Amino acid sequence: MGGLQKKKFERGSATNYITRNKARKKLQLSLPDFRRLCILKGIYPHEPKHKKKVNKGSTAPRTFYLLKDIRFLLHEPIVGKFREYKVFVRKLKKAYGKTEWSAVERLKENKPTYKLDHIVKERYPTFIDALRDTEDALCMCFLFSTFARTGKCHVQTIQLCRRLTVEWMNYVITCRSLRKVFISIKGIYYQAEVMGQLLTWLVPYQFSHDHPTDVDYRVMATFTEFYTTLLGFVNFKLYHSLNLLYPPKLDSKAELELKEEDEEDYAMNSESYLEKLSALSASLARVVSTAEEEEAQLDQFPVEGEDMEKMEAREKEQQQQEAQKKIFDGLKFFLNREVPRESLAFVIRCFGGQVSWDKSVCIGSTYDVTDLTITHHIVDRPTVNKQYINRYYIQPQWVYDCVNAKLVLPVEDYFLGVTLPPHLSPFVEEKEGDYVPPEKLKIMALQRGEKPVQDEEEEEEDDEDEEEEENEDEEDEDEEVDEKNLKKMEEQRSQGKSLQVKVTPGKLKVDNPARLEQEEKAEEKRLAIMMMKKKEKYLYDKIMFGKKRKVREANKLAAKRKAYDDAKKPTKKKARK
Repeated sequence: MGGLQKKKFERGSATNYITRNKARKKLQLSLPDFRRLCILKGIYPHEPKHKKKVNKGSTAPRTFYLLKDIRFLLHEPIVGKFREYKVFVRKLKKAYGKTEWSAVERLKENKPTYKLDHIVKERYPTFIDALRDTEDALCMCFLFSTFARTGKCHVQTIQLCRRLTVEWMNYVITCRSLRKVFISIKGIYYQAEVMGQLLTWLVPYQFSHDHPTDVDYRVMATFTEFYTTLLGFVNFKLYHSLNLLYPPKLDSKAELELKEEDEEDYAMNSESYLEKLSALSASLARVVSTAEEEEAQLDQFPVEGEDMEKMEAREKEQQQQEAQKKIFDGLKFFLNREVPRESLAFVIRCFGGQVSWDKSVCIGSTYDVTDLTITHHIVDRPTVNKQYINRYYIQPQWVYDCVNAKLVLPVEDYFLGVTLPPHLSPFVEEKEGDYVPPEKLKIMALQRGEKPVQDEEEEEEDDEDEEEEENEDEEDEDEEVDEKNLKKMEEQRSQGKSLQVKVTPGKLKVDNPARLEQEEKAEEKRLAIMMMKKKEKYLYDKIMFGKKRKVREANKLAAKRKAYDDAKKPTKKKARK
């Protein structure tokens, strides 16, 4: 028979993949440059379904890329820039070796550079796509902005990350889009709603860094290089959507307020301006300063396929969001030296509050501690020497809990020296049957405008304790009466007298219709389960097992909480007395 002989590994899945070494040789790049190019272009290795076929019968561990991705990289202009940079380094070494200093200066002036603008446009066709991918960029930029100026990372990168993150925080303050805050061991989690997209990012604490040795900072720096370009584009677009100047500038009135006598001694002009922006205490300048006019309320019409009830529910939700944005309106805060200034200033300003601090802490304070209009003084120490009678002295957790509860919480639980209530995560949403902590129930009651359940329970507990004491006295009396009756009966038996026998009439048992209906439903359900097919029965058993496990976990947590509350009861009683 004629025809071409089929050869192994020349068609099918074997031709769709290429190993990393072959891809590197095809692009004529070193391994670090190839890795850098893949990170910038968003190309990642793939695990083939039939690894042995793709590996041509071998079982050796290899990294595979899609062949079409590598062909796509062949036309990338940055590859040419990488080669130019390699030639530049070789020429620079040669000039240093020959001590030709004029050549060194000339080469440094003509150092090859490249931009990543076209890659950002290529990877994100629309602005919403870029906005959805901003979470990783924010986390990485906030991390790099906290780095010390050591040899691990370029100083210019740290400064750029700091500038971009400050711009982002100022935007969030201006549009009041912050929704949730959570203080964790890793850092502080924030969630903001920007153009309908929920973005969550993590900000590390301002501690000194102990750089781990097992982390490749070159890979992180490559990601940061791309993320800074992306975040710059996003900030530019967002600022123009709010009619704000970019790069951001302070409002003229706010700038005059922040002008200080010793400003020149504090920092250089360029640095002091960034410091004023990062203080987060002043409003930003707009492109066209228009007088504030009353906004005309637009008529609301239901969306296609939406009835009036849904429209009303949507309107109610919007009103609640608008109210949440103004929970700190009219409140003036003063931050003590020991509290996290940047985080608290950011959160307070996002919800309409005014904030200031001592001049020696940071530039940008707007009023002093002696201001009589201050309503809340945030302190993180057991006592304060000098206290003013017209303000509340509270711990920092109150601010974060108010944001998550979407209302101004009572300050009694957050006074100085008081044991704070648990800081609940706003990212946990309890479903039906899950364990809900008592503190969450208390907040839910406050949101509904009801009396907190915990206070009612405490009152009930006091009443129960009193009732128990009364019942104990009554039981003691009953026991004494019973003992006397028993003694009389024993005396009658010993004397041979017959005991009096009483016959009580029986009572008619009335059937409960609700219980009977419940029993009938249970019987029907049992019969329906019996009639199930084997596969359906297996699936049903799995569902029921999961539900029972959830109930067990909820009961276990409730029992733990009860044991904890019982252990705390004696100390609470002593405190009340």
